[in-house]
Amino acid sequence: MLSTRITLTYARMTEHVQLVHLLATRSARRGQFTLASGKQSTLYIDARLTTMSPEGLVLIGTLGLATIRETWNVNSIGGLTLGADPISYAISYASAQTDRPLRAFTVRKEAKTHGTGKLIEGPFQTGDRTVVIEDVITTGGSALKAVAAVQQAGGTVVGVLALVDRQEGGREIIEATGVPVVSLVTAEELLPLISAS
Repeated sequence: MLSTRITLTYARMTEHVQLVHLLATRSARRGQFTLASGKQSTLYIDARLTTMSPEGLVLIGTLGLATIRETWNVNSIGGLTLGADPISYAISYASAQTDRPLRAFTVRKEAKTHGTGKLIEGPFQTGDRTVVIEDVITTGGSALKAVAAVQQAGGTVVGVLALVDRQEGGREIIEATGVPVVSLVTAEELLPLISAS
């Protein structure tokens, strides 16, 4: 049993190193950038270059599912479109062959003005225990919008799982609302590996 645990821990550490390297080489750049939040930064992270790649999806699905299973007991996962979508789908797919598959959903930026007018799309159910997914946390605004949508739809948000925490205060803003945050990667891990653009 102990050797199995050590092997699994080593495999996860290796996958984590691979994910950090993938994000640093594909998604992160140094320079002068205006972020979606309006803030100025010398670090830009386009997570989609990693989250929408085959190898990124495999790593994120495996690591994301393991992190959720270690931290929370939930029924569904999802977040604000577009950044959270591939992450949620990768984790849901990775959970498909387990005894507790996770349903993935998408939170629209605005409710539909036609049809049912839903804000949440997919198999989300009232009463779900949910982890909100975020690609990159800067100010925490996108995650908090998704948290509010889930709560308004009758779900319970037990936490936020971020692919990358920029470590610029967003995590603290989210946690001040009582929602814990776990990130797979931090900016501190990426910075030494990023070359100037």
